[in-house]
Amino acid sequence: MILAVASGKGGTGKTSVACSLALSLDRPLTFLDCDVEGANAHIFLHPVMSSREEVLVPYPTIDPSKCDVCSKCVDNCQFGALIRLGKKVKLMTNLCHGCGVCRLVCPRNAVSMSGRPVGAINRGVAGMMRFVNGELFAGQSLSVPVIRKIREESDDLVIVDCPPGTSCPAVESVEGADFALLVTEPTPFGEHDLKAMMTVCERLEVPCGVIINRSTGDDKGVERLCAIRGVPVLMRIPFERKVAECYARGGTLLDAMPELKDDFLDLFLEVRGRRR
Repeated sequence: MILAVASGKGGTGKTSVACSLALSLDRPLTFLDCDVEGANAHIFLHPVMSSREEVLVPYPTIDPSKCDVCSKCVDNCQFGALIRLGKKVKLMTNLCHGCGVCRLVCPRNAVSMSGRPVGAINRGVAGMMRFVNGELFAGQSLSVPVIRKIREESDDLVIVDCPPGTSCPAVESVEGADFALLVTEPTPFGEHDLKAMMTVCERLEVPCGVIINRSTGDDKGVERLCAIRGVPVLMRIPFERKVAECYARGGTLLDAMPELKDDFLDLFLEVRGRRR
C-alpha cells in the first residue's frame, strides 16, 4: 500500500503529519521524503543513513565534426535548450530535460547522450522504518527525475511525504499512490489550495481524504468543500500552542500530544478499509 501525504500549499503541517503517522504505526514500512527541494523529515525521524546515490539526467553532446548546423535539433526542442549561434549549436544545460528528441531528429548522428548529476537520494534506517530522501543539487531545476528515482523504492507499506503545491513534483509524488491524505488548514488560502489538490487527485484517479490541521473547531469552509467534492474529513488536529513549541524544538505531534497516536491508528485503519 502506497499512502501519499500531500498538500496544496506549504506550511500546512504535511511533513509533521507524515512523520507522526509513520511513528504511530510502529511497524516495518518505508518512508519516502520526496520534498527534494526542502527535505526535513529526517529532523523528526532521526534515521541512520547508510548509502547515497547520485541521480543522473541524460543530456546531449554535439559533435562539431558531424554537425552541419541544420538546426533541426533547435527547431524540435520544446524546452528551448538548444540555440543556434552562428555556425554552432549551443546547449543551455539548465533548460535541458534530457528527452533525447535532438538525437532522434539529427540527420547526421551528431548528437549523443551523456549523463549529468542533478541530485542524489540517501537511504537509511529509522527504527523499523526504511528511510529514503532526495536532494536536488544547488542550481538544478529538475526535481522530477530525483523524485522518480525515490519512488522506485517499494515495500508492503510506503508513506510518501510529497512536496507542497500542485506542480509537476507534487504530481509525480502522488501518482500511483493507493490513497492520498490531503493536509489543510481552515483558512481561505488553505481551502483554495485544497480544492486544487483535490482536482489533481481526481485527474490521477487517486482516492483521497482530508486532515484538518490547526483546527479551531470552526472548520465549516473546509467541511463544505469536502461535502461538495465527496471527499471525507478523516481527522482533525487541534490548534494548540504547545504543538508549535514542540515542533520548533524538532519534536513531532506525538511528542506534544501523545493521545493523537490512537487517532492516527484509527486513520490508517479507515484508509486501509476504504482502499479495499
